[in-house]
Amino acid sequence: MSDDLRNLRNIGIMAHIDAGKTTVTERVLFYTGRTYKIGETHDGTAVMDYMEDEQARGITITSAATKCKWKNCDMNLIDTPGHVDFTAEVERSLRVLDGAVACFDASEGVQAQSETVWRQGRKYGVPCLCFINKMDKTGADYLMSVESIAEKLDANPIMMQLPIGAEDNFRGIIDLMTMEATFYQEQKQGAKAVAGEIPEELKDVAEIMRHDMIEKIVEHCEELMELFLEDKEIPVEKLKAVLRREVVEGNLNPVFFGSALKDKGVRLLLDGIVDYLPSPLDRQLSSGMDPKDEETEIPLECDPSKPLVALAFKVAHDKHGDLYFIRIYQGTLVSGTRLLNSTRDSKENVTRIFEMHANDRQILKEAKAGDIVACVGLKDTLTGDTLCDTKHPVLLDAISFPEPVISMSIEPKTSAERAKLGEALGSLRREDPTFVTRYDEETGQTIISGMGELHLDILQNRIVRDMKVDVRVGTPKVAYKECITKKVEQESRFVRQTGGRGQFGHVIITVEPILNSDGNVSNDIEFESKIVGGSIPREYWNSVEKGCRTALTSGALAGYPVVGVRIELLDGSFHAVDSSEMAFEQAGAMAIREAMLKASPKLLEPVMKLQVVVPETNFGVVQGSLISKRGLVTNTRVSGQMRVIDAKAPLSELFGYTSELRGSTQGRGSFSMEPLDYEQVPEAVAKKILHS
Repeated sequence: MSDDLRNLRNIGIMAHIDAGKTTVTERVLFYTGRTYKIGETHDGTAVMDYMEDEQARGITITSAATKCKWKNCDMNLIDTPGHVDFTAEVERSLRVLDGAVACFDASEGVQAQSETVWRQGRKYGVPCLCFINKMDKTGADYLMSVESIAEKLDANPIMMQLPIGAEDNFRGIIDLMTMEATFYQEQKQGAKAVAGEIPEELKDVAEIMRHDMIEKIVEHCEELMELFLEDKEIPVEKLKAVLRREVVEGNLNPVFFGSALKDKGVRLLLDGIVDYLPSPLDRQLSSGMDPKDEETEIPLECDPSKPLVALAFKVAHDKHGDLYFIRIYQGTLVSGTRLLNSTRDSKENVTRIFEMHANDRQILKEAKAGDIVACVGLKDTLTGDTLCDTKHPVLLDAISFPEPVISMSIEPKTSAERAKLGEALGSLRREDPTFVTRYDEETGQTIISGMGELHLDILQNRIVRDMKVDVRVGTPKVAYKECITKKVEQESRFVRQTGGRGQFGHVIITVEPILNSDGNVSNDIEFESKIVGGSIPREYWNSVEKGCRTALTSGALAGYPVVGVRIELLDGSFHAVDSSEMAFEQAGAMAIREAMLKASPKLLEPVMKLQVVVPETNFGVVQGSLISKRGLVTNTRVSGQMRVIDAKAPLSELFGYTSELRGSTQGRGSFSMEPLDYEQVPEAVAKKILHS
């Protein structure tokens, strides 16, 4: 472990599914000496894809952490999933990382999920390098890929290299900073990198591109701009220093090229990570909050000698007890320490600390500011909780996650399994913030909800295989919501008279819909009191709001949650003896239930953003199929021999679409989707849903 925090990199590898993230990570582990045999995703031997489902399906499901060393730098490396169903894994990883490498398929450029993970990275201000992978693939086009990064991601890519050849002829890379060429000679294990002269036919192109690269860098430094305008040679170290500063600030995104599968370009990418991505000192949190007064800021410093502040960003179920992944922002964590969970105001014990390598671990006595480690012994901690010194309470911003869009019923096959199922669901809930369970009192069933069919399928596999619980599951169902479409005023009284003290609450409210700027229903619920003159005392306003919000959890049409409602408390009355918080809570709930019936309630459904890639010959059939699913095609473009279709469609119409698409394209079509918004269900479709 390097004591110099400047030589530490906390980085993630992120990308669209199948862009080669895990393959890049496997090569990094091999070249840094962390592994001695290269694992492959496609044959289930990748170190970082250690779960049984990951090996069987050839995809990354859970973000895996490891530690390795390149040159003088220690690296904490997290390989994240690309499938949208596991977007929470990307979200919580990016929350604690200092930098990221975004991988792109050289023949596809920016794809749908690339946009999602880039947006997640930007949300947390994570500096990013770009790696154009699969330069040896048919249709590889480095200029198209770089242009798509600039256009679709609104990024500022800066080419650090020029590929030598493409597709079957991809044989090397020119470093535009040093103007040195590296050629790759394929061999049995890895590819041998050999220095050589820049090919004659590429010398002029390389000079032009180097000039463009330098121009982009010197725009950010007056001193270098003067040298550039005077046509003087600028030292490489000065160019690198300015570039690094601009990468850390999020202004530039260096682009590297290669083919991870053929072991080309990964070592140069590692050099780029060391040279340009930030250390914990460059990305330290400036402050936390006082748990008792969140308006008060508490300054933080990435200093091992200060009081401990850390964020738990992941909980993993383990046969020896739950494993908690934490990022330490300040102070030193020593095993056997008692900590404060300031999010839940509870005390926790850290019994052991581990350095992780996928599912292997090495015991540590302590971990310091800047580190990402795992520990055991915690009991109440969940994803996004702050852990800190018991004498110096600090609260960090929690991690926000998207809401589930799909649900299905689950029940044990025998009554003896019921308790085991409850424990299994509890364990999975602790692990996965996008997995939600609830008990349906009408049907007596447990309902589980998640981010997609694959998400729920894998969770079901884990319940049966890992947790040894036999279960029956229902067919997946869409997580509908309800909204109102007109403004309504409602007066309600809650009056109960039993012997002795009674109950009295009287409210007059209005409810009206809230729309987003795009005209769709907002996801918010707003409450405001317009009471003047004390017709309802201030101490009862919160009770009215609580009653209103509780009633909105179950709508008038089919009991789905209601969103996009603004409530105003206009007037009412109270009784000096009989009024109570409970009475006004009930009055508020009654008012909402009655108002909902009058406010023309409508059903909302989740609509997904799709990107479908099909052979040109199948375009017409696939487009027709999407339209038949109430889909709307927003854009189409040609990419090599394939047609890329951007569209949106209701989630309810997309169950089983993977099989249908494969069938209509002879297995050559693929698609990805992510939640886009909630939209009103057409009247005819809503009638079918409500009467089914």
